[in-house]
Amino acid sequence: MITIEHDESRLCASVFGEFTLSDFKEFEDQVNYRLEFKGRVNLLLDLTKMVKYTIDMVWEEIKYGKAHPYAFGKIAVLTDSEWVGSLAWLSNMFTDAEIRVYHDPHQAEEWLSN
Repeated sequence: MITIEHDESRLCASVFGEFTLSDFKEFEDQVNYRLEFKGRVNLLLDLTKMVKYTIDMVWEEIKYGKAHPYAFGKIAVLTDSEWVGSLAWLSNMFTDAEIRVYHDPHQAEEWLSN
């Protein structure tokens, strides 16, 4: 399940339980809308409550990243898992965004605000 919130400066997405293809499609729709009306997106991606993800979601993420390499300005990934942090680093190959992994939500938000 995914929840998505946004304000003037960023999009905040939080994943709970399993991150599925339908969750990622919802995320894509929000990013595309934001791109159309506000330009590049700064993203806070909270994966601290994610338990697992589906392979089709990962494939869609790769395809989306390759098709939209300039969609994101900054991406702050919030996670307690070193393994998920490594996946975020791997995703950096498909985007022009600056990606950083955080364990502390306040540090992530501070970095996105600067």
